[in-house]
Amino acid sequence: MKNLLFKSARALAVVAGLAVAGPALAAGDGPHVEKQPWSFAGPFGQFDKAQLQRGFQVYQEVCSACHGLSYVAFRNLAEEGGPGFSVDEVKALAAEYSIEDGPDSEGEMFERDGKPFDKFPSPFPNEQAARASNNGAYPPDLSLMAKARAALRGFPWFVLDVATQYQENGPDYLYGLLTGYHEAPEGVEVPEGQYYNPGFISGSTLAMAPPLSDELVEYSDGSPMTVDQYARDVSAFLMWTAEPHLESRKRIGFGVMAFLILFASLLYFTKRKIWRDVDH
Repeated sequence: MKNLLFKSARALAVVAGLAVAGPALAAGDGPHVEKQPWSFAGPFGQFDKAQLQRGFQVYQEVCSACHGLSYVAFRNLAEEGGPGFSVDEVKALAAEYSIEDGPDSEGEMFERDGKPFDKFPSPFPNEQAARASNNGAYPPDLSLMAKARAALRGFPWFVLDVATQYQENGPDYLYGLLTGYHEAPEGVEVPEGQYYNPGFISGSTLAMAPPLSDELVEYSDGSPMTVDQYARDVSAFLMWTAEPHLESRKRIGFGVMAFLILFASLLYFTKRKIWRDVDH
C-alpha cells in the first residue's frame, strides 16, 4: 500500500512539474510561432498541388543554390499526393541535372544526365566545400526540415495539439523564419556575418542572409510575387518533402477510425443481445 501511495505521489509530482515548467517552455528562448492557414491542416487536409509546384519553383530558383534535397527523387514529383508533375515533365527536369555515377569499366567516375530515379544532387561536393562557400556555416539539407525544425509549443499546448490534430508547427516555423528578417532593435548587437531574425529557433541571429525578396521568382499562374507568398509556397513544399504520404496516411487513418467505431458498436449491441436476459 505504501509503495502504491509513493508511486502515485511521484506521478502527481511529475504532472505538477510539467504544469510549472510548461509556461517556461512556451515562453522560453524559442521563437513565437504563429499558426498559419494551410490546405493540408486538419484530419481531412490535402496538399494544394499548385502551391507545391510554386514552392518547388522557389526551391529550385532560390534555395537549391545552398540547400540539397538528398532524400527526394525526381520521380517523387509525379507521385500521387505530390506536386502533380507529369512523367514527361519529371524526365525533362531530371535531364537538366548532372549526376556523378560510376565507376565505369576503368574504375573512373563519370557525369551523366539525371534520370527520374535519381535523388536531387547536393549543391556542394562535401561539407567542407559547403562551409567554405558560406563563411563557415553549413547549409542543412531541406528534405526533412519541416519535421526537424518544428518549434516546441510547451505545456499545455502540446496536449491540445493532439486533440486538434495540429501538426503544422514545422511549416509554421519555416514561414515565420523566412518572413522574420528585419533590422535589429536598438541595443542589440548583431555579429559580423550574421543577420537579425527573432524567428530563428537557435537564437536571434543566423548566418543565412534573407533569401527572399519581392518579385524574385516569376510566377506564371498570377499568384502574388511577394516574400509572404514565396515563404508560404516553399514552406508547404518542404512539408510535402518531409511527409510525402500525408494524404494517404490521413485516408487510411480515417478508414481505420471508421472501422473501429463500427466494430465497437457491433460488439456493444452483440453484448446486449447475448447478456440482456441473463441474471447477474
